[in-house]
Amino acid sequence: MHTNQRTRTLAFAGVLLGMLLAQLDLTVVVTALPLIGAELDAGPAVAGVTAASLLTTTVSTPVHGRFGDLYGRKAAFVLSIVLLAAGSTWCAVAGDIGSLIAGRAVQGLGAGGLIVGAMAALGELFDRTELIRRQGWQVAVGAVASLAGPPAGGLVADAFGWRWLFWFNLPLCVVSLVLGMAGLPGRRADRPAGRLDLRGSALLAVAGAAATALGTVPELARSPLWTPVLAVAAVVAGYAFARTQTLIPRRIFADAVVVRSVLATTLAGVALYGTFTYVSLVITLGVRGDPSAAGLLLLAMTGGSLLVSSCFAVLARRWPRMTAWGRWGCLTGVAGLALIAVSIHTGGVVLMAAGLVLTGGSFMLVVSAYTVLAQGRAAPAEMGATMGVFTFARQAGGVAGTTVLGWLALLVTGGFEAAGLTVVFGAAAVAMVIAATCSPRPVTAGEVVSSPS
Repeated sequence: MHTNQRTRTLAFAGVLLGMLLAQLDLTVVVTALPLIGAELDAGPAVAGVTAASLLTTTVSTPVHGRFGDLYGRKAAFVLSIVLLAAGSTWCAVAGDIGSLIAGRAVQGLGAGGLIVGAMAALGELFDRTELIRRQGWQVAVGAVASLAGPPAGGLVADAFGWRWLFWFNLPLCVVSLVLGMAGLPGRRADRPAGRLDLRGSALLAVAGAAATALGTVPELARSPLWTPVLAVAAVVAGYAFARTQTLIPRRIFADAVVVRSVLATTLAGVALYGTFTYVSLVITLGVRGDPSAAGLLLLAMTGGSLLVSSCFAVLARRWPRMTAWGRWGCLTGVAGLALIAVSIHTGGVVLMAAGLVLTGGSFMLVVSAYTVLAQGRAAPAEMGATMGVFTFARQAGGVAGTTVLGWLALLVTGGFEAAGLTVVFGAAAVAMVIAATCSPRPVTAGEVVSSPS
């Protein structure tokens, strides 16, 4: 093992806190946007506060993953924490909306590194049994960030001012940094030769930024000028990246199980991440604007995720075939999304609650199973690059899903009333059917064998 039990525990606490900071930074500002827009006289540009961080978080994950392979998990973690702290400070002192958006972009760069760095570090530190056991903590972090982030952001902004959403990050960054420095491994003796592919990183950034901008900024997605410009930029830069890059080792894709897992993860991102924006619309429609009932339904979704997480942590140690767990996750998602689509027309709150529970559980199963599977099959010296591919696939799938499902609803029904939302969740269920079909086939009993050394 790289480290003894005490330092591994410190490393786990450090990367878990880093993941929490990264994911909270994507959600806490949502409810504070009206205050930010009013104080900075931002107008429509306030949407860039969320779009900038999502964009840089998404496109930076493969770069951070490879950086950790080349220079060590500790160096990658320190860089990510420093970027997050610098971006938070920039946001806290921003005097105009342009400066705030730039600071959020820097924050997103740090967040992307913390998310992928945590998965790579855990894959390097722990064996299969420990990875399965600790998945519940990682899912809990995501659930807390998704559920508690927006209301917590609103409370802090109302009580102290929106700038404190960013100042509060700094002491937590210090704690996370101290824990990570104490427990994370440095450079591996068998680290890959060569340097970071800067040209490939730039091409990936252009392709990812163009695609993410189309998926997160409605004005750009509807512009007769910018839509084709960004689409062409994404295709050309993506093609050039695929032909020339050395950022992601090509031998990763020689493993059919990894390739199928990436494909299933992407489609699950389209269906599960992509529908998250529309869940609140469905709930509002189902409960006819009752805020208490809406809150309970959101809790049902989070509760489903946490319940399945707890069961997975226990059962998967006895039945450790991650391919089977991943396929069950996809099929659970089909059932959950289909129930939500049906409940929109029947008006059944019970059906909707059941669909939300199953969808939350599906999210947890798919993320956990394919993450553990990838951590087990990746070569230790390429753990970061492999985790970067999976994280990018999931997040990019979510961005694409939000855009494509929204366009589909507008094309078929002209809006997001009951008929349009039925189209959204019905199409997402179809995407999960395809994900289940593309899921990796069962292999040997040793399909997941992490090799911390």
